[in-house]
Amino acid sequence: MSAFHDLAAQSYGGDEAGLICGYLFDTRAAEPARAIDSAQAAAWLAEQRDLETNEAQAGRQGEDGQENPPYVWLHFNLSHAHAERWLLRHANLSDTFYETLHEGLPSTRIERDDDSLIAVINDVHFEFSFEPSDISTLWISVGPRLVVTARTKPLRSVDALRTAVKAGDAPRSSTELLEHLLRAQADVLVKIVRGVTSRIDRIEDELLAGRLDHKRARLGVLRRLLVRLQRLLAPEPAALFRLLQGPPGWMSEPDAQALRGSTEEFSVVLRDMQALQERIKLLQEEIAANVNEDNNRSLFVLTVVTVLALPINILAGLFGMNVGGIPLADHKHGFWIVVAIVATFTAVAAWAAFRKQR
Repeated sequence: MSAFHDLAAQSYGGDEAGLICGYLFDTRAAEPARAIDSAQAAAWLAEQRDLETNEAQAGRQGEDGQENPPYVWLHFNLSHAHAERWLLRHANLSDTFYETLHEGLPSTRIERDDDSLIAVINDVHFEFSFEPSDISTLWISVGPRLVVTARTKPLRSVDALRTAVKAGDAPRSSTELLEHLLRAQADVLVKIVRGVTSRIDRIEDELLAGRLDHKRARLGVLRRLLVRLQRLLAPEPAALFRLLQGPPGWMSEPDAQALRGSTEEFSVVLRDMQALQERIKLLQEEIAANVNEDNNRSLFVLTVVTVLALPINILAGLFGMNVGGIPLADHKHGFWIVVAIVATFTAVAAWAAFRKQR
């Protein structure tokens, strides 16, 4: 039972430092991807800092000059109290990364900060229920030797990347790891678009069959979801353009091209979302037109009933006055004469009302 709890903590809450998972990637080793914990990660980072310091003092170029140096990917749970404290103590990340952690829910972007990349990606929750609130942020810092991802709630894209790495996928470089994450998010968005499309198809079929209840509310939820996804997930083109025009020195040209290709997949998915929004808008307009027709029909029936009841109400008011001289009061057929008069005026009013409607 304790082993099960330890596994659950490692998978969701993280270890004592809030580390959910950590991997050391070295394409030169027999095992390209090796799982590590927070203590091993801290020791490896300290070793790399010492190595860089010795190389700088000796005036030599280290492994950064290699095509694919070893690097570490660390994925943290920011809900853990010690996660950010561990990063400040061991990761040596830029101040910009920590500033983005407290910005709230900004739009998706990838930008360069000195010799590292800072990415903010808005992803859907692991338990996604097609609600606009099921979206959270993933913060990423990418360097030549270290990739840090941090989130507050379980997200689908980064979990898909973790599953792929556990299955044997070993990106050659830190930039390729970021590109794999972006493609994983694009795949998640494709599945969301397919799910929304199937729901819209069912709503449209029910609308055509005339058996749809609360249709406007259901369409409104889907439209708000697509608008929120498009607003938060669309990468900022200016930041991406600046990055691709002036990438860091450690980023190879093939990695830059792959990163550009992964962002183009976002554009395709976002265009599909825009098309779905237009389709939902047309359905909402059709539903609104049907509602207006029903309201007009009900208003016409109410008007006809009011017009038909007008003659009898007028005569009832006149003959109900407690004054003398009421006509036909002493006539033996007075009641039927009044009924005939009311029926005649009612028939004339009904003929006029229905002729106007036709």
